[in-house]
Amino acid sequence: MQKDFDFGQLVKPLLAWFSDHARVLPWREEPTPYRVWVSEIMLQQTRVEAVKPYFERFVEKLPDVRRLADCEEETLLKLWEGLGYYNRARNMQAAARQMMEEHGGELPADYEKLLALKGIGRYTAGAIASIAYGIAEPAVDGNVLRVITRVSADESDIGKQSVKNEIEQALREVMPKGQAGAFNQALMELGAVVCVPNGEPHCAECPWECICAAKKRGLIDKIPVKTRAKTRKIERKTVFVIQDGERFVLQKRSVRGLLAGMYEFPNAEGYFSEKEALKFVEEMGLQPLHIQKIHDARHIFSHVEWQMQGYAIKVAALSEEGPVLFVEPQETRERYPIPSAFLAYADYVNILLGSRKAREAGL
Repeated sequence: MQKDFDFGQLVKPLLAWFSDHARVLPWREEPTPYRVWVSEIMLQQTRVEAVKPYFERFVEKLPDVRRLADCEEETLLKLWEGLGYYNRARNMQAAARQMMEEHGGELPADYEKLLALKGIGRYTAGAIASIAYGIAEPAVDGNVLRVITRVSADESDIGKQSVKNEIEQALREVMPKGQAGAFNQALMELGAVVCVPNGEPHCAECPWECICAAKKRGLIDKIPVKTRAKTRKIERKTVFVIQDGERFVLQKRSVRGLLAGMYEFPNAEGYFSEKEALKFVEEMGLQPLHIQKIHDARHIFSHVEWQMQGYAIKVAALSEEGPVLFVEPQETRERYPIPSAFLAYADYVNILLGSRKAREAGL
């Protein structure tokens, strides 16, 4: 970290800029602790514009900690459908139940107690503490790491926790009294709309243009420095879209692991030939009538990439006594949470998933 950099000089121009340029966002209009918490969890690894409709729907259905704690898991996952990283939703519910038991159904106005809640790390605890309660704690995420290392021309590896710790302490020391929430939000905003994560930063619009050490030294394209992420594991799968007319087959994933407890189209590891695919369906206790190869698709998780091929298979009428779950497309809209990893195949049978809803809304 640049020890000689004066972080105090950043405060006034940043707050003045934020006062004039802060985006109007639904969670900012009424920054209750619960709304701040929900928004911050949703915004992890998800774009702001994509989050807006999900946030509105979520807080309408689950307006407080008690409703979230009592919600059935499938309803919760359905509300989250399309946002991905479903453990975020499960952790929120676990935290809500903690709050019901330990804090009277409220988010505690204490940084350390917030940290003790399931799914809340230092960034989220800092965001809630500062925005909702005015507590002077930093909230350092990727946006903040980027703008701070650039403005100070810090070429340290932001992937190291020690570097993040140093930046948190530097910001804690200059955080303006009574404006902790505005200061943290301004840093996030600057990284989201000016000193952007992808592409050229909009330096002419930056309140720190004349202060920025990276700009002065020609280091903008070299900072932030981050250790290259590990290569994703590739998993090849065959997906079976099985129908007996309007109805199609779903199965529930294991309660553990990736996409735990979600519903999905039957699938198997590896690429199947048509003959192998027909045998797979027969072993499910179904009678295939017609098979057709459909489009390939892929979905990228944080550490795994699914490369999928698909078959549409017509079968003889499904018996309600059989071993598989058969549903009609409209049932999935309220009842069965299906991960967006299967969006391409959901489109094939006209299932409207959460991510497709956002896409059709132009997000």
